[in-house]
Amino acid sequence: MKNFPRIPSGCSIVGIFNKQAKRFSGADILRAIRVMHDRSNGLGGGFAGYGIYPEYKDCYTFHLMYEGEASQHETEHFLEKHFIIERSEPIPTRPHPRISDVPILWRYFLRVKPRRVESFRGREGTASASSPQFCQVLEETTGEHCDERDFVVEQVILINRCINGAFVASSGKNMGVFKGVGYPEDIGEFYRIEEYEGYLWTGHGRFPTNTPGWWGGAHPFTILDWSVVHNGEISSYGINKRYLEMFGYHCTLQTDTEVIAYLFDLLHRRHGLPLQVACLALAPPFWKDLDGNAGAKGELAGALRQVYGSALLNGPFSIVVGYTGGVIGLTDRIKLRPLVCGERDNFLYLASEECAIREVCPAPDRVWAVKAGEPVIGQLEEGVQP
Repeated sequence: MKNFPRIPSGCSIVGIFNKQAKRFSGADILRAIRVMHDRSNGLGGGFAGYGIYPEYKDCYTFHLMYEGEASQHETEHFLEKHFIIERSEPIPTRPHPRISDVPILWRYFLRVKPRRVESFRGREGTASASSPQFCQVLEETTGEHCDERDFVVEQVILINRCINGAFVASSGKNMGVFKGVGYPEDIGEFYRIEEYEGYLWTGHGRFPTNTPGWWGGAHPFTILDWSVVHNGEISSYGINKRYLEMFGYHCTLQTDTEVIAYLFDLLHRRHGLPLQVACLALAPPFWKDLDGNAGAKGELAGALRQVYGSALLNGPFSIVVGYTGGVIGLTDRIKLRPLVCGERDNFLYLASEECAIREVCPAPDRVWAVKAGEPVIGQLEEGVQP
């Protein structure tokens, strides 16, 4: 059996964010990820861009991957039942000598049909007894009615779980994910990333250790406008997955990172935890560090560990999380994976290596290493609308 060198800190992650929502070319994220080429092994690369579809900013943009035409036909029939399709077209690509076995790549700009959400309330209109019934779980566990975003989450889960050969790469408004099997710089060229402009870009170069390299398993992972790129391993995946299933989420994409996107959606959007508190629940201090530290933060961390113990992310990780309002950088509690930040003017940069930041910003005003378990959160300036 051939011995492959193990690179314990492999995978590259990067994020570039403009706090005033000034849009810039995807060529910058491509340059940043390219200098970290050796952190990946050609089994996955991808990007998330925010603000890239201003002409359809009020539509949910679904990026789909299909293994065949039958999957596409079944999915489109499903979408027509629930959404008004404003536009449907192939995702633009160019031939690339190092990208092969490409699935059908399609994007849809969608609006939820009038009264469709109401028809799902009270369990009316659910697709079948085998459906995940995300909205039903929500209403039974919280007593709250599902809203439009819950309805969209349910449709994403239904497609991923129930339609063979169809995978939703992204489903947020005015954003999109471009990913596949290959080195990230090749994936970016394949998708013509440099032709898009956005105010937030994230990128990922993959070095899979425990899961297969396939198109749907490349990063970023998303739900609604949440996107996650991740370096490391989530050893608590099984516990996190079962916890999420209690709230109607279903993990189907064979990669631990999927749980992180759903946990941010659950803790922040559905449970209303501030981002700082949500991060504290995901990467809290050790119990031994809380003993004798009865300050307000210690009490909060202790309470979160009791309430959200099954949401805790165990194992080595560094992540960059994108959402409509900004970007989050977070590492595990010991910082077993690297993450560096930089700032200049209205830009915030996060990357596995400082060289990626200096590739696009040669003279940052400030560069610092993210502290273990302490998030760096960049948000749009007050009053700024993307």
